[in-house]
Amino acid sequence: MSQFRLARLCLLLAAVGLNTAPALMTSAHAQRTENAAAAPANTVRPELYKLIDSNQVQQLVAAKNTAELQNRVNQAEAIANKTPYETYAVNRVKMVLASISGNDAGVASAAEEVIKSGFEPKESQAKLVLAIADIQYKAKNYGATIEQLKRYQELGGDMTTARPLLVRAMYLNKDYAGAKTELQQVVAEAEKAGKAPSQEDMKLLLSSTHESKDSAGYASAVEKMVTYYPSDEYWNELIRVGVIKKPGFSQDNYMTVLRLLFAATKTMREEDYVDLAETALRDGFPTEAKNVMDAGYAAGVLGKGANAKAHGQLRDRANKGAADDAKNIASGEASAAKSKNGAGLVNLGWAYSTMGQHDKGIGFIQQGIAKGGLKQPDEAKLRLGIAQSKAGRKDEAIKTFESVKASGGYADAARLWVMLLNQPAGAQATAAAAPAGQ
Repeated sequence: MSQFRLARLCLLLAAVGLNTAPALMTSAHAQRTENAAAAPANTVRPELYKLIDSNQVQQLVAAKNTAELQNRVNQAEAIANKTPYETYAVNRVKMVLASISGNDAGVASAAEEVIKSGFEPKESQAKLVLAIADIQYKAKNYGATIEQLKRYQELGGDMTTARPLLVRAMYLNKDYAGAKTELQQVVAEAEKAGKAPSQEDMKLLLSSTHESKDSAGYASAVEKMVTYYPSDEYWNELIRVGVIKKPGFSQDNYMTVLRLLFAATKTMREEDYVDLAETALRDGFPTEAKNVMDAGYAAGVLGKGANAKAHGQLRDRANKGAADDAKNIASGEASAAKSKNGAGLVNLGWAYSTMGQHDKGIGFIQQGIAKGGLKQPDEAKLRLGIAQSKAGRKDEAIKTFESVKASGGYADAARLWVMLLNQPAGAQATAAAAPAGQ
């Protein structure tokens, strides 16, 4: 995990005016104030004033004269019987000195005294607590960071700014459930603002849901990751948790998974290319098998290693079958039309679609579905939706996928197809770049 800090400490301190000493009024000046019977509580005596006068302190800060500033602090601390306000004023200067000296622990210690004094405005107190939290995080005191951030929230601090730090402190403190809850809020806030959550926040959410054993939360996080930051890695994981690992998934429907994987990712595993191609050949779709093998070779996955010879043989079979199919496919139209059920028409339409003749294929698949008698009508709808998407008929494809309700993985796969189609154009470059018949 990258080191995360809210901002440079000097910026946090500047936000509450802590790179200069507070404006001070001496007791002598207060005594001269009209109608002042006695010096007010929030004053300093002249001998202390001359040491920590804000204008002089500011000049020393600008000159980075830490030695003189330290000398003045030492003298100020040596003055006996300081009032609570005088002690508060000295502690603010100590905080300035620690800040420009790079002494984070000194900043935190002085800040605590300033807060406890009761003289610091509540809004500034919150910002100081946030600075202390940042210091504790840098020191890898994650438990203390969490305590300070909760204190910051109690003081009315803006958690929109602080929550990312709280999340990381919780995660590094192994409070994965707490980190998950906060991250879900971070993501919700980003989405409400019409923004994409950061990729780092999404990765932390994935890890937090996984470590806290929240299966539903993890699946939701993977889906959001694919929505905002699609990649082969996350699409593979989404298909795994969103289809294959869902209760009721049937291995008999694995071809549905492979077709989705082929469309959603740039590169598949060697075994996935082989399984998809071999199953397509077995089912009588050699052109689909050819498209898959061509893609595997183009990706540099097939044709190498110990299985290179087997890949070549499978590719040769696919190529020969595709050539034969291209010559003979039209002759099967009449018999498919005469069949008692629509299976032949659906298969014929799918074969045409794999050849890149999507509109023609769509027509036959629709005829087959309308004719009925199909063993798996929703599997036919899935193929219809894929053909429609390849034909550029996105709205029709989405409507078709949304009509898929069957269990066993069909409805889950259809929902992910809709996600794929709804991704921004750039994110869909994978599918657009696929071979025409894919």
